[in-house]
Amino acid sequence: MNKINIKDLEFSYDKRKILKKLKFDISKLEFITILGPNGCGKTTLLKNLCAYEKPDSGMIMYDNEQIKHLSAKERAKKMAVVHQQNDIGFDFSVKDIVLMGRYPHLKKFESEKEDDFKWVEYVMKETEVFHLKDKSIAEVSGGERQRIVIARALAQQTDLIYLDEPISHLDIKHQIGILKLCKKLIKEKNLTVVMTLHDINLASRFSDKILLMCKGEIKAYGKPEDVLTTKNIENVYEVQVEQFRHTDGYLYTVPRGE
Repeated sequence: MNKINIKDLEFSYDKRKILKKLKFDISKLEFITILGPNGCGKTTLLKNLCAYEKPDSGMIMYDNEQIKHLSAKERAKKMAVVHQQNDIGFDFSVKDIVLMGRYPHLKKFESEKEDDFKWVEYVMKETEVFHLKDKSIAEVSGGERQRIVIARALAQQTDLIYLDEPISHLDIKHQIGILKLCKKLIKEKNLTVVMTLHDINLASRFSDKILLMCKGEIKAYGKPEDVLTTKNIENVYEVQVEQFRHTDGYLYTVPRGE
């Protein structure tokens, strides 16, 4: 059974069409990466999927229910979101920031329980921010803040998470760490992950499927080896590339030399 069904999705900014008749499905327990050049509509698509933006037309179905019919709290129980811009305008401790992810599961005036604190501790350790728990959010680095925001999203304990360029501010160790964590949670916690990335090779290595976009349209959607062909990449990114199969079995793409 498909988890998310997108049909004829269109969206415009100031009468400029950004998304054009998009139609695709996302199945449960998949790692989906949205790829494409700057300005192709990746972030706009993600914002529509999580109901942050309202489409001009088309439907986004979540388990046979339209996203637009869910309240904000209902959506927060079903999906977590990490946006590109994650400004936090209050000076709370790191632990309190992550603990905010439990809010959708609490009743009015209800306080966090032992299970809430245990899950928050788990996600903080998995994202390697537990040692920062007593620090003010204003005292941490940009990369640490990004991992804290991801931890807060995971603290929601949803079965679907959207992440918009979640590793762009991280060093290579923590980039790999976050992507490995997503794969782990898909397997162990029945998570579905939808993520935008710029790195073709990381997308190829970690994704179950890739949705390749260009100028608001879907150019290819499927398994990495089927989507990330030299022809598709050259058409979408307008750069010639070469590909090889690394000893780890994954397909790697590099720009062709002059």
